[in-house]
Amino acid sequence: MTTGRRAIVSSAHLADGSAPALSELEFSLTLAAAAYQRWMTRCAAATGLSLTPIEVLILHTVRHRDRPKRIADIALVLDIEDTHLVTYAVRKLEKAGLIATRREGKEKLLVATEAGRDFCAGYRDIRERILSTAVEADGPDAAALSEAADLLRRLSGQYNQAARAAATL
Repeated sequence: MTTGRRAIVSSAHLADGSAPALSELEFSLTLAAAAYQRWMTRCAAATGLSLTPIEVLILHTVRHRDRPKRIADIALVLDIEDTHLVTYAVRKLEKAGLIATRREGKEKLLVATEAGRDFCAGYRDIRERILSTAVEADGPDAAALSEAADLLRRLSGQYNQAARAAATL
């Protein structure tokens, strides 16, 4: 921790170990994850749809590059262990007319429908108007955002490795 600055933690008993800054980071991640999920649902609602965060993430993943996706690929990209969560969300998105499925051999492929693409465009427009504008005005700048994204990807790997190790204890 930085000298002269008091760490903000939610679990002091974790912060008194060998890596007190890790506890500070974990609390910040908790707050950021909650805020991000709140943002996704409220942004989706602003487009006129009531979607859960996982449904928003899956729809954007299906829409990515407009290439058909498999459920297993979506689960892999979004790092979702329980594929039934993806399957359930896909069923809801399909019922809402936002994605369509088709068979290609034994594979079930997902594609965004016109309504799904319209949702993604509306979400993007709202994101640009509200969130991107605020970040541009107040920071952090693009380089700092990229650096933070890199740090979070590296930490994700460390947490995943630690989770595998903890599963063997």
